[in-house]
Amino acid sequence: MQLTDNAIKTLDARYLLRDEKGRVIETPEQMFRRVAGSVASSEKIYNNDNHEWEERYFEIISSLRFLPNSPALMNAGKPSGQLAACFVLPVDDSMGSIFDTLKNAALILQSGGGTGFSFSKLRPRSDTVKSTGGIASGPVSFIKIYNTATEVIKQGGARRGANMGVLRVDHPDILEFIRSKRELEHLENFNISVAITDDFMDALANDADYQLVNPRTKEKAARVSAKEVFDEIVRSAWETGDPGVLFIDRINRANPTPKLGSFETTNPCGEQPLLPYEACVLGSLNLSMYVKDKAVDYDALGSDVATAVRFLDDSIDASVYPLKEIESMHKGNRKIGLGVMGWADMLIMLGIPYDSQKAFAAARELMGFINRRSKDASAELARERGVFPNFKGSIYDATGMPRVRNATTTTVAPTGTLSIIADCSSGIEPIFALAYKRHVLETELTEINKYFIQAAMECGFNTEEVMAQVMRKGTCKGIKGVPLNIKKLFKTAHEIRPIDHIEMQAAFQEYTDNAVSKTINLPHSAKREDVADVFLHAYEKGCKGITIFRYGSKKGTLSHGQESE
Repeated sequence: MQLTDNAIKTLDARYLLRDEKGRVIETPEQMFRRVAGSVASSEKIYNNDNHEWEERYFEIISSLRFLPNSPALMNAGKPSGQLAACFVLPVDDSMGSIFDTLKNAALILQSGGGTGFSFSKLRPRSDTVKSTGGIASGPVSFIKIYNTATEVIKQGGARRGANMGVLRVDHPDILEFIRSKRELEHLENFNISVAITDDFMDALANDADYQLVNPRTKEKAARVSAKEVFDEIVRSAWETGDPGVLFIDRINRANPTPKLGSFETTNPCGEQPLLPYEACVLGSLNLSMYVKDKAVDYDALGSDVATAVRFLDDSIDASVYPLKEIESMHKGNRKIGLGVMGWADMLIMLGIPYDSQKAFAAARELMGFINRRSKDASAELARERGVFPNFKGSIYDATGMPRVRNATTTTVAPTGTLSIIADCSSGIEPIFALAYKRHVLETELTEINKYFIQAAMECGFNTEEVMAQVMRKGTCKGIKGVPLNIKKLFKTAHEIRPIDHIEMQAAFQEYTDNAVSKTINLPHSAKREDVADVFLHAYEKGCKGITIFRYGSKKGTLSHGQESE
């Protein structure tokens, strides 16, 4: 197996099974075999040869062409074998619901999953509490409690606590929510996002006020300036990276099962909108493996898409669920999220600069292909196993629509540690730096871009002086001796204009069922107006949500786009 030293360190730190004394008791190969065997066992349900599929699954994951989300690698084959990464739990306006959900979230966090919550149904601060005659403390106070509980659980040390907290932009406490990460140092286990409506965006465009609504009484509260609220979102995002924004009406227009309810929130990194109690299993194809003779090998990619879709569908049946309600919803809609990693690597191998029109066109072609092939594979599974149980009344229950096994098939997730295991660039992000150090739990890893070293050798600029400068700066910008075309090809995240980050996200979103995780990196010198422009451009371009991070700004331990796989 072609595992790098960094991959082996990562697997050792987080994924390989341990005995009661904490000693590692399996090899990476045994881990892949464990995962393949556990997932392939689902084939027996459909009277298929599970040994044949175990071999196929083992081959595709051990070759690092495809990896499932982290909980699958960690938990497959264990008694508590929970394989999904993404969950959403409802938070209704009662103490019973709030703390029942917290208990359920603890079970999910313990299993390595990440959880999204909408706090939009909670009555605002200072509202009445009839049962006690007191006054309500508001959504932000409960987010603090959820955050503290996550801190205590710590997911058994395997993954950092990951939550998404969402509040609608028309909630009376929206300003307190927007400022919460700015003013509270202790929400480090939460990403927060504002659910922005089309009405709000219209009011913003017209420099008008919009209506806040009390979710308990449904009565109108104050009218406030859309621009003032937007400016607060921008200020907080500029200072801390939070909140992100979710364009909630756009997300709901893409809801495949509208009769089952509306989306109110997403998983922790924003790429997976889910209904209450829904889950989703994710997996990513390593695009760096599909370049042949400086072209995309679509035949090989198409074949692996079909295998990956089947693997993810089998994972739904193989998973051990923390709650009956989650099992019912996941098996009812059978949502899977096939995505990609190694996109920046693929572009380099194709000789296409990340921030070029050619790259955006390539993204649409590639993701369009993956989306179509994943639907074909899902339809093939439906012929064999039946459509997803909640098919009736779904968007697919219409003339001309495919009869599919899975309500969704594609999601572009961040791939954090998965990309370290696969030795490729993360998700659809550009290269962060040509050389840098990163930490996985307590393990420090040094990474140098292997494609840059290869280009330096081929072009003859691999001198000690040049490479020392690259090591020191993390970029080849401004270094004499590096050809201009190489500088363009190896631009790092902070050298790419925010507008081009958004163009790439929008290109992938066009052909993705769920959403696309992408961090819009801004330099430390970026002004608030730059942040505002990013949010507005993302809305105009059809993105479902957006997250910015200004280099050097204050932040908690978890930033969007870092840790969801």
